[in-house]
Amino acid sequence: MLTISPVINIMLITGSKTCKKYLLLLTKYKKEEESMNKIENLQIYKQALIVVDMVNGFVKEGVLHDQAIAKIVPRQIELIKDYQEKKQLILFIKDTHQENATEFKRFGSTKHCLKESREASIIDELKPYTKGSNVIEIEKNSTSYMEAPLFREIIKKAHNLKEIDVVGCCTDICVFNGTMALANYFDQWNLDVLIRVHQDAIATYNEANRKEYVDAANLLMTQQGIQLVKKFTY
Repeated sequence: MLTISPVINIMLITGSKTCKKYLLLLTKYKKEEESMNKIENLQIYKQALIVVDMVNGFVKEGVLHDQAIAKIVPRQIELIKDYQEKKQLILFIKDTHQENATEFKRFGSTKHCLKESREASIIDELKPYTKGSNVIEIEKNSTSYMEAPLFREIIKKAHNLKEIDVVGCCTDICVFNGTMALANYFDQWNLDVLIRVHQDAIATYNEANRKEYVDAANLLMTQQGIQLVKKFTY
């Protein structure tokens, strides 16, 4: 277990900037340690719910946010509650970048979801569901959650998974990129896992003007054998 020494306590009291930076790192490592402890039991799960990028930076504030995305939250909560009742795995993906993220260069003036910022935090409506022994939060630094090291380790260890449900945003970017990569991973290792993307629980920003991108994403996911399902029509 990670502990704080008496020397660090004294530095905290005196307001040392170095100590505060150390404490932030300590908190980060503690969270990672907690996540790693949960990973040890991943083989018990048959199903996983992946909640992609339901962070403030895409729903509440920032250059890439669109408040219309909030319309999918009630359906997401339904699915999350169902997974909680079944005690199956829930993974919250959080877009999280450093100031010098190369992604910013490719997408122009769209600096977003900086680490430790409010933009990189799960929206308040879903925060109550981020606790529990079957829930893990995962930071990603690209448009594909499959590239997040912690996510890859989880998927590798959760080798008894048979079904995966995907919700979140944005449909044609992070949902699409991550889910296609996940499907390819399962094919590579001959793992027979059903993937469902819930169309009433995914959305993208400025959706009315991005219809061709959303349609293309849906077409390609269907071609990949990913099931597109929905309960509601908005």
